[in-house]
Amino acid sequence: MSIGAVLLAAGRGERMGGRPKALLELGGVPLVLRQLIALSGAGVDELVIVLGHHAASITPVIESFPVTLVHNSRPDDGQVSSQRLGLAALNPAADAVLVALADQPLIDVEDITAVIGAFKRRPEGSSVVVPRVAGDPGNPVIFSGAVREAILASDANVGCRQWRSGNPTAVSYFDTDNRRFTVDIDTPEDIESFERHTGHALRWPASAAA
Repeated sequence: MSIGAVLLAAGRGERMGGRPKALLELGGVPLVLRQLIALSGAGVDELVIVLGHHAASITPVIESFPVTLVHNSRPDDGQVSSQRLGLAALNPAADAVLVALADQPLIDVEDITAVIGAFKRRPEGSSVVVPRVAGDPGNPVIFSGAVREAILASDANVGCRQWRSGNPTAVSYFDTDNRRFTVDIDTPEDIESFERHTGHALRWPASAAA
């Protein structure tokens, strides 16, 4: 099974004071690079990353990685616009597509592998698998190449979440107690909570310090 992945890293980081969340460092490694390493290590065949705001500061961090860079010239149009650009940039022959977020600090290769495994074992008739922790959906999500085509053939306001809402019978959930799937970083308070609950510190690089 060939797998493509879209990593979303185009946001402005409004609630972070306009700083690039993708460059927050855990153990000295930027979150965006941790995600790319995890996706690659899990056997993803093709990686696309969508940049927008902060592209100039993120690109040098990842330019040596084998990844296709896509620039969203209108990132303020929202995450759906970035998602659709990323999906369009993937090889259409991919059997499955992962969509991941650059601001999830704990996702590792084992987590990606678990999501891929859940997709391979999905119930007959389903074409989207979403990790779910205590009833809360998480990320990354994975879906079939046919769903990718259906999303791109839909209205410009339709991304994976909207397609799932309109096709609930096509969605199956990977229920797990692994809270890494639901931890993301949006605010300074999230950084403080992350350190308090995990004992791990997230640090801004000097280039993005307040």
